[in-house]
Amino acid sequence: MSGIWGVVGAIISVIGVITMAVLTYRGTRSAARIAAAPTSRQVDLSVLQASVDRLEKECGDLRREQGRTRGILWSISRWALVLRDQVVEKGGIPQPPPQDVEDYYRSGV
Repeated sequence: MSGIWGVVGAIISVIGVITMAVLTYRGTRSAARIAAAPTSRQVDLSVLQASVDRLEKECGDLRREQGRTRGILWSISRWALVLRDQVVEKGGIPQPPPQDVEDYYRSGV
């Protein structure tokens, strides 16, 4: 009878060792995921920050370009008005501007 208990004890020991191995493996994987989460979030944050910095730079560049374009448009519109006035002073009839140019002269937009 003690031989049967020895076999049962050995089987329980083997099952216990296998169970502990599985639980240790799962625990190690969970711990690795938990340990990697802050690093992963830090990487995500750095990528997001780099994207925001790049977009801010591009936005600043576009605003400067838009300001230069408006300045040139204003200069060209004033120059066109001077040319029109010169034609009128010499007794000529200037061509009417296109509708979008006329809208710009009227509204400034």
